[in-house]
Amino acid sequence: MKLASMIDHTILNQKQAKSRWKQYAGRQEYGFASVCVNSSYVPLCAELLRDTEVKVCTVIGFPLGAMSTAAKAAEARQAILDGAEELDMVIHI
Repeated sequence: MKLASMIDHTILNQKQAKSRWKQYAGRQEYGFASVCVNSSYVPLCAELLRDTEVKVCTVIGFPLGAMSTAAKAAEARQAILDGAEELDMVIHI
């Protein structure tokens, strides 16, 4: 098993241009397990990675996890509808 296949390649910076997101999602040739992005970028990454084995991951409740359970559930449902295959949920400590 290649090390890359155990890594979620993550970019949670909102200041990236669309061309950078395409480059980022295009790194699927390295065989990462997933790319983890903010939920607003899930549809774009799902489209870019459609015919690959790389999963689209998103964060729910990021960065503080301080919203209600109902809000997190709604965000999770929408992320799945948008193409996310993996969810990383932030708990409220």
